[in-house]
This record gives sequence, C-alpha cells and structure tokens, in this order.
Amino acid sequence: MKRPKKLLPPALTAVMFVAAMAMLLFGSVESTRAALTYYSETYASRVQMYNIGVSLKENGERVSWRDYNSAGNGTWNEHTGVLLSHMLEEGESLKLGKTYEEVLNVVNSGTINQYVRVTIYKYWMDAEGKKLQELSPALIDLNLVNLGSDWILDEEATTPERTVLYYKKLLYAEGEGVSETSPFADTLTIDGMVASKVSQEKVTEGGYTTITTSYDYDGVQFMLEAKVDAVQEHNAEDAILSAWGRSVTVSNHMLSLD
Repeated sequence: MKRPKKLLPPALTAVMFVAAMAMLLFGSVESTRAALTYYSETYASRVQMYNIGVSLKENGERVSWRDYNSAGNGTWNEHTGVLLSHMLEEGESLKLGKTYEEVLNVVNSGTINQYVRVTIYKYWMDAEGKKLQELSPALIDLNLVNLGSDWILDEEATTPERTVLYYKKLLYAEGEGVSETSPFADTLTIDGMVASKVSQEKVTEGGYTTITTSYDYDGVQFMLEAKVDAVQEHNAEDAILSAWGRSVTVSNHMLSLD
C-alpha cells in the first residue's frame, strides 16, 4: 500500500552538509577522516514538517544521514559518518596518481518525495590550516559520472573550486518508486603534479657538498566536501527558487534548469 502523500509549504528544505578532508603527506597519509556537519533551514515561519530526510552513500554504504523524527517533536534522527576511511588499507600510503574507488550517491531516507542538489567543493590547505590558492583544485580529481543522463551540471554556479549538480528525476520515498539516485562520482585521484615542485638546498662543509631536496607542498591537505540539499515535491519550482535561489522547470517529474 502506498503511503498517502503529505503536502508541505513550498519553501521547506532539509539540508545535509558533508565535508571530507584528508591529510596528504608525501610518503605517508594519516587516517583520512571526514568532519560531517548537518544543518536545516526553514524559510517559512510556523510550518509543520513531515518526515523529510536525506542520506549520503559511499561505495554502497549509507555513511551519514539527517531525517526528521517521525515522532513529530521537532528533533532529527542523524548520524555523523566517516568518508574515505576505507580508501587505504591499514599501513598503506596514499599513492599520487593512483585511482581509488569513491562512488557517491544520494538516498531519500524520508517519507515524502523530493528533488536533490549536490554541491562539491575541492581545495587545498597547508599544514597550518590556511587555504592554498596556488594549488589547483583540478589536482583533486573526483570523477563525475552520469552527467546529462541523470545529473545536471549547473555551469552558471560552477567554479574551479565548486561544482553544483542537480538530480533530474524525482526521488521517491521508499515504497513509492526509485528512492536512490545514480552515482554522481565513482573514483578519486590525487594528481602527481602536486609533487612536481621541489626545492634544493646546497650545503658545503669540510670539502663536501650536500644537496637536500624537499617537496614544496609536503604536509598539505586536500579538501573534498559534498553538500546535499533536498526539497519536497509539492510546489517544487517555488520551493527551489526560495531555498536555492535557482529558477527551474519541473515537468512530468523531471527537473530542468531555466
């Protein structure tokens, strides 16, 4: 039996922010852990929320989620997971240029139909936690898949550091239709060019000359973040414009950018 559809105010959203960070050390890598933070925003006052929820899956496993509590008491059922934690075997060092499996997709874990958006951020930070402008985000190669067929790249909102994707299809609540998106990424590769810049120091002492070579970017961090937003099906065009500031057209449960 299908669940009765519940109508929400046009501008109600549930938002999940997923931030993955990893320490890149040439020759070794610390445990690649993600700090996952969630928040929700209500764009209309005194509204009632009905079981809206969204989850992120990594390599087939639901790693984090934020679902409105079915008890209706204003609380959220949420779990903070870890991204990239299984990318390396125990004791294994990150290999520049090696391609690692990193399949990411979204699941409707609530009980109402919804449309979803994913925003990906890629950038570099030095050992002191300061952003490195001189290192290109393109060196962090998260391979995007299913563009055009299932996911829409918002070229107007996309920059070298930020990628914005919209899922074209309505994501149904479980039991009412397909509740899981196709992947928007499948692999992660850190380009070996990050190790191409080196410095040399020459020291002459006692008739002997020693040349020391060091990597200029030894100890930098690569940052990978994915922010997932969900908006209810009801009055979706107005809801998306209010919540995300993007004009879209929804026809026959398919979303397109205006």
